[in-house]
Amino acid sequence: MLALRSRRVVTPEDTRAATITVEGGIVTAVLPYGEVPAGAVFVDCGEATILPGGVDSHVHVNEPGRADWEGFPTATRAAAAGGITTLVDMPLNSIPATTTVEALRQKRAAAAGRSFVDVAFWGGVVPGNAADLPELAAAGVRGCKAFLVPSGVDEFPAVGEPELRLALPILAGLGLPLLVHAELPGPIAAASLGWNEPASYRAYLASRPEAAEVEAIRLVLRLAEETGARVHVVHLSAAAALPLLAAARSRGLPVTVETCPHYLTFAAEEIPDGATEWKCAPPIRGRENRERLWAALAAGEIDLVASDHSPSPPALKHRESGDFSRAWGGIASLQLSLSATWTEARQRGFTLDDLVRLMSRAPAVLAGLGDRKGAIAPGYDADLVIFDPEASFRVEPERLEHRHKLTPYAGRVLHGVVRTTFLRGETVYDHGQFSEIPRGRVL
Repeated sequence: MLALRSRRVVTPEDTRAATITVEGGIVTAVLPYGEVPAGAVFVDCGEATILPGGVDSHVHVNEPGRADWEGFPTATRAAAAGGITTLVDMPLNSIPATTTVEALRQKRAAAAGRSFVDVAFWGGVVPGNAADLPELAAAGVRGCKAFLVPSGVDEFPAVGEPELRLALPILAGLGLPLLVHAELPGPIAAASLGWNEPASYRAYLASRPEAAEVEAIRLVLRLAEETGARVHVVHLSAAAALPLLAAARSRGLPVTVETCPHYLTFAAEEIPDGATEWKCAPPIRGRENRERLWAALAAGEIDLVASDHSPSPPALKHRESGDFSRAWGGIASLQLSLSATWTEARQRGFTLDDLVRLMSRAPAVLAGLGDRKGAIAPGYDADLVIFDPEASFRVEPERLEHRHKLTPYAGRVLHGVVRTTFLRGETVYDHGQFSEIPRGRVL
């Protein structure tokens, strides 16, 4: 038996002094602070907080096929170092994309025995694969992702209303959510006319207007209402869409929404021209928009925070030319997402209970893992993080475990230091050191 004690343990009920007991990789009890079972292997965490392991439901591992972009060993080491014990891999940018059972088999084979944290998978909705969705569900995907605009890779084309009308009733029958990259091409095409300042961040921002997100979300909500399907809007950046989502929920629609640490941390006014490490889609918007996203998190109008870790080789970011029109749109942040979110949250009155709700509990529920992940409670996997919320560190890219080190967080001081990460009661990360054996499972 393992017993961990702390003055601050974040449980589903509250944060309190407690002792956690673990047997067979499962939390067996949350006891009063002074109760330490005789004979247990005892770890006293003192004033450091014990959190349930983070669940990141939006990660692009890119393997197989683009392991030069990332890969399961590097991505899952980064996750463990950042307090993430479960990640859910997106169906792109791997080759093949996870749109068939055979592609899922290849993905699982790439992850098995090479992952330091647990890994689950989303499938994909692309033109022509509606018939594959039931088989993907039976093979274990947690839901399916669709793009309404070009994804940036040829093997994962966008869908429109006709394809959504085919896929949504199938997913509704399977009880799985549709995850949507919610931007429509029409508003983007109109806004991009005459864009001739490729190194200007302001020009790039103007080329991906809020209207693209708002109109895409309007379309998806209409189809969800018609079909009864669960819909999850990924990486919301446009606060202008929040009233639409609130109205849909008031009508009882099963819709959820996430935002990302970069939308909660950065502001367009602070991004230099040519600084393509900040490029993502949808884009990082202005300071006022950022604060509206925080207000929506506080009000429960945004359900969760996920990294949207989308790395690429530095050459694809075109940092030397600073050309936003050519740069890959994605931010590498998996190792930093928990601390980056806490850094901003603590300044706005959020608590560690809120952090757990947004980055452990809600994403676990979204991915259908809420019965075993995302909480410190009897019967749950003993995925635990010893976290010092008051400590801080400066982001040094060379110390990141991501395959590539280019990040907009470089040099930034973040609060919240992950000291130790346990996966099912086994130490996978401890003060900069990793377990010799990758202990992650393919879920």
